Parts: sequence; structure tokens; C-alpha cells
Amino acid sequence: MSIACNLLFLLFLLIGLLFSVRVILFKTGLINAVNKWWRIIEEFFHVYQLFKVPEFNESMQENLLYRKVYVYLNSLASMEDSNYTNLVTGKKSNDIILRLDRNQIIDDDFLGARICWINDAGGDTRTFVLKIRKAEKRRILRPYLQYIHTVSDELEERNKELKLYMNTDSGDSRRSRRWTSVPFKHPATFDTMALESVLKNKVKADLESFVKAKQYYHRLGRVWKRSYLLYGPSGTGKSSFVAAMANFLGYDVYDIDLSKVREDSDLKMLLLQTTTKSVVMIEDLDRFLTEKSTTVSLSGILNFMDGLLNPCCAEERIMVVTMNNKEQIDPAILRPGRIDVHIHFPVCDFSAFKNLASSYLGLKDHKLFPQVEEVFNSNPSLSPAEIGELMIANRSSPSRALKTVINALQSDVGRRLSENLARKSTEECDDRSDIFCREGGQTMKELRKLVGLIRMKSCRNPHSFDLASSPQRKEG
Repeated sequence: MSIACNLLFLLFLLIGLLFSVRVILFKTGLINAVNKWWRIIEEFFHVYQLFKVPEFNESMQENLLYRKVYVYLNSLASMEDSNYTNLVTGKKSNDIILRLDRNQIIDDDFLGARICWINDAGGDTRTFVLKIRKAEKRRILRPYLQYIHTVSDELEERNKELKLYMNTDSGDSRRSRRWTSVPFKHPATFDTMALESVLKNKVKADLESFVKAKQYYHRLGRVWKRSYLLYGPSGTGKSSFVAAMANFLGYDVYDIDLSKVREDSDLKMLLLQTTTKSVVMIEDLDRFLTEKSTTVSLSGILNFMDGLLNPCCAEERIMVVTMNNKEQIDPAILRPGRIDVHIHFPVCDFSAFKNLASSYLGLKDHKLFPQVEEVFNSNPSLSPAEIGELMIANRSSPSRALKTVINALQSDVGRRLSENLARKSTEECDDRSDIFCREGGQTMKELRKLVGLIRMKSCRNPHSFDLASSPQRKEG
């Protein structure tokens, strides 16, 4: 009996000693050193195999597996036990999340096998290095990679955050072929766009049909992409329309600034690095093609839109080109196959004005609407952006906002009438004698005075599109 008691006492003493050693190791930080030396000893008796997962492949396209591994590793609980883990804020200011650091080592377990990841951030490209025991490679490698795909897809769908990608020009030819990204938080939606409801419904139906048409495009032997041309004067909402498309589909946006593209080959590299489910946009293409300083050729633009590179890039892409005047563009750019859908963005009309009044002022109807419609019938040429700024400046008083818009529209009519009369006078002076020109000039002065009186009467209170100088007095 005494022998059993002694053995039990020794057992408890041994357990207490081991517990004390463990506490001491944790308290003093020696546990990390012990784990490090134990790993070295263990690795001495095993043969390991390394697999690299680079950020880009040989064609400089983004390696989708790299992104999936990145998402998966950042979700592991073992991140908290690693050295040099980064702490960053999440979508909300009070969210703190962990992110991989350069050359950080992460341990993982799968089907009873221990797996090690190394974040190799040195050199020109970033790479993940997968380290597994060679004896377990055939058993776990393929199922493990499939598991990473599944988990990362679920995490991305749960925490999806749209991004806006922009090409950079830092003077380095290699870096000028890369994208930099920021969170895409543009609030525009089709519901907030001041466009006809019929047009918005047609665009939404077209986008929904495109998303479901993968097999149809492949059966036709065509690249699964859709291209849009948005054309019209500045301030008519083309850029906001692109943002509404991205928000509707849940796609990232790639905004290509042609002024930062050095040559056609750089444009090709940028296209190759775009990802699936994205909107690729080139704004003001007509301006870039007419500028002699641009370094991108017309053939480079054509190859970008429908060249051999497109089948090599990620599918399910929307390509958008915006311009002010498509009549100045080479018809080769606008032919079917390169541009699928043409959408005209005109200056603001009364229908668009009512949408703006509903969005900016919360007005479905107002006693001043008939007067606004009457002025619109005089064919003013203000853009929705200009009218929207007037409404924002006077949003505290809807009636004052409408009066300010009426004055702006009337002034625009008077301005264009004066310009037309002046142009007619110039044309007549080119075709007739000096005596007639002098008489015509005198007549023109009288007409300008008349137009000026009309404008003064309709616009007694001067207005401006500058928010600081907009009228702020209260209505009587």
C-alpha cells in the first residue's frame, strides 16, 4: 500500500514539475525558442518538398491561386501565434484584423499532416512557398489545394469589397505596367441615375443576360466579354453610370489612364493583369486620340479592345469606353464586335430634371414644375451635373432651388441666342460689303441689348455654380 502511495505521489510531483516548467517557458518567452529547436530536430529526420505560388505567371497575368492562398492564410487562427503579424483596421474603424508580414511563417494542419507556408516577399514579385513532407505529398497536396479554393471562395463572398484599380507611372517601365488599388465605395446606382427608366431597365437586363451567358459565348467561339460606348457632353453622368454598373454586378473597376501608358506593350500588360468579374474603363478616348502627345497608337487601342490578348485574359469582363463626341473617332473603333452597345448621354431634359429633383430635393411634384418644363422647351443645354450642383447648394429650400434652376436655364437660353446672333453677323460680314456689315453690326448691337434686357428680367438675382456664391437667403 505504501508503494502505491509513493508512486502516486511521484506521479503528481512529475505533473506539477512539468506544469511549472511550461508556465516558466511561457512567462519567459522561452517556449518560442523550444519550439524552434524542436522543429529543427524534427526536420532533420524528414524530407520536405517546396512548392512556389508566385503572384504572377510567366505572362505577367495574376495568379489566381496566389490570391486564394493569401485570403486563406489570413483567416487561419495560427496567425495569432506567428511573429511579426500586422494589425490593420477592417471595413469598420473598430475592426482590427491580422495580415501577413514579409517573410512570415504560418503553420497549418490538414488530414493529420503538418503544413508550413512562407510569405516570400523579396525580389520583384511576391511568392508563397508551401512546405510539406515528401512522404505525405501524394496524399494531401491536391485535396489541400482544393480545400483552399473552397474556403477562400466562401471568405471572399462573405467579405467581398469592391476595388478600384489604377495604373501607375513611377518612371520605372516595369512598375508602369502594374495596378494599384483602393476600396471602391462610389454610391452611384441605377436608381440614383437621372436617366429614362426604360433605358436603365434595358441596361440592367442586358447585364443580367451577359452574366448568365458563359456557355452561349463559348459555343459561339467568342470571348465572354461585353463592351459599351458611353458618349455625350461632360457632366452628363457617364462616369457615374460606370460606377452604377460595377455596383449592380458587384465587379471591380480598372480605370486605365492612357496618359500614364508609355507604349502599346504596356497597355497589353495592363490588360493581362485584369481579373475576372471586372469593369475595364477608358475615359475620354476621343481626347487621347486627338492629342499628339499620347504614346498609345490607334492599333494599340484596337488590339486592346478585341485583339488576340482578350482570350488570354480573365473572362466575364465589361469593357467601357467614354467620349464626348463619337463623330470625331475612327469608325474602326466603333464597329460591331468592338463596341456592342452605344448609349448616348444628352444634356438634361425635363424628364431627367424630375429624376434629379426627386433624388436631390425629395420632390415628386411642385407648383414650379410647369415653369421649368416651359423653359426646357426653349432647348437649354445645361448638364445634369450643373443642375445638380444648384440643387445641392439650395437643398434647404426646394422652392429656392427650383427658382435658381429656372434662372440658370433662362440665362443659358439667352446666352446661346446671343452667340447664334453673333455668329450670323460674322457670317454675313464675310459674304457682304463693308457698308452692310456696319449696318448689320449696328443691328446686332440692338439685338444684343434686347437679349440682355430679357436676361436681366428673367435673372434679377445673379447666380453662380460656385457653392460659396449661391443665394442663401430665406424665402419670404
